Amino acid sequence: MFDSERPFDDVVSQVVALRDAGIETAWSSQIFGMDTLTALAVIGREVSGIDLGTAVVPTYPRHPVMLGAQALTVQAASGGRLTLGIGLSHQMVIENVFGLSFEKPARHMREYLSILIPVLGGEQVTYAGETLSASTFGPLQIDAPAPPVLVAALGTVMLTIAGRMASGTVTWMTGPATVESHIVPTIGAAAAEAGRPVPEVAVGLPVCVTDDVGAARAKAAELFVVYGHLPSYRAMLDREGAAGPEDVAIVGSAAEVQDRIRHVADIGATQFCAAPFGTSGEIKATIDAVAGLVGT
Repeated sequence: MFDSERPFDDVVSQVVALRDAGIETAWSSQIFGMDTLTALAVIGREVSGIDLGTAVVPTYPRHPVMLGAQALTVQAASGGRLTLGIGLSHQMVIENVFGLSFEKPARHMREYLSILIPVLGGEQVTYAGETLSASTFGPLQIDAPAPPVLVAALGTVMLTIAGRMASGTVTWMTGPATVESHIVPTIGAAAAEAGRPVPEVAVGLPVCVTDDVGAARAKAAELFVVYGHLPSYRAMLDREGAAGPEDVAIVGSAAEVQDRIRHVADIGATQFCAAPFGTSGEIKATIDAVAGLVGT
């Protein structure tokens, strides 16, 4: 993942550096910095040779037809290199920042995907749900392929929706034991029951290659403290038996970090979204270690 809260020229330079290091996909979140899809459209025009992903764009603030148009615009600008990760965000954000209702979030996601997926697929959409509706005049006039859609799903209900309706899931702050025992089998079973392909499982975790594991874990506890208090992540940390984010962060020597990421792949993850942290030297070493796994 790259830092989208820096000056824009720096963001572009970050993605160039990731590509040159051998990283396959540059992932960006959508929090309170720049608009991720706008940024990726520009980056996609300026930087070739690396895929792009959102992890994730919140659904509530954007109507699915609008998000579909934005995503297809990124596809057109980048030559079809986008993976669209979407998520609910959190009740405190949606209700306090945007003033929107967070009632029945699973219903919201089902209705959202019922519009978004056909819009991305070039269909005319007529849909009326309880909270979302759409009646387009025809397909969007954007000549670009539909991106795969990953839903940020952690609980059983959301994983089932993702397996039945989307291309897969993208997780955050979810440790390997939980990925293996809960995420992979739950979404896999839902996809199989719906007759869909084996779903993508993109796993996002903080990563630091370091000689001082204790200091790095203390830094992770400081940087990522909020995720230990948000209910959806707290549930996954509890399931993992982790006191906080520092316990699921992948920290150690380059070899140790690579071994742990390989383990994540072995238990069913199809993509790994590293969030490097630490000193500038540790971040560079982390990127090099992750890039060293490409193709292995």
